[in-house]
Amino acid sequence: MYYLNYFFIFSIFGHLFETIIYKLMGVHRSSGFLYGPWTPVYGMGIVIIIFLSRILFRKIKLKRIYEILLFMIFTFAILTIIEFLGGHLLHFIFHKDFWNYTDHKYNFGKYIALDVSLIWMIGSVVFLYLIKPWLDKIVVKIPKWITYILIILMIVDLAFTFILKSKLI
Repeated sequence: MYYLNYFFIFSIFGHLFETIIYKLMGVHRSSGFLYGPWTPVYGMGIVIIIFLSRILFRKIKLKRIYEILLFMIFTFAILTIIEFLGGHLLHFIFHKDFWNYTDHKYNFGKYIALDVSLIWMIGSVVFLYLIKPWLDKIVVKIPKWITYILIILMIVDLAFTFILKSKLI
């Protein structure tokens, strides 16, 4: 439940974050590809960050500064790969680009750009060392029934999205 709760919290937070950014920028688009108020790539990213940090820091004992640097390198690479694969997968399924970084100076195709990857990397460090210790106290107290309801709602949302928006059917 721990990982699922983090997935849902940050899927919803990511959706809200992007929605606010779009409104402030005057951009008329929605966050993510689902109908509900979540953007799963944020939730997946956070779960991977937590999982990665547990694996790395259990096996390797380093001074804090080296730990942070190693974590930054891994999150930069892994989150960039997730964004790259996610962009291509969503384009394949929906024949639509949900983000496009071709206007960024250091882009690598449509779906990844150096500045965005650096933001994800810095955000990961802030999350792991500042936000997660505080949020862990709350996440473990979330009742299972809430998580089950969110699972059902997301499955229904995924099904409707796939049926109504997908070009594969």
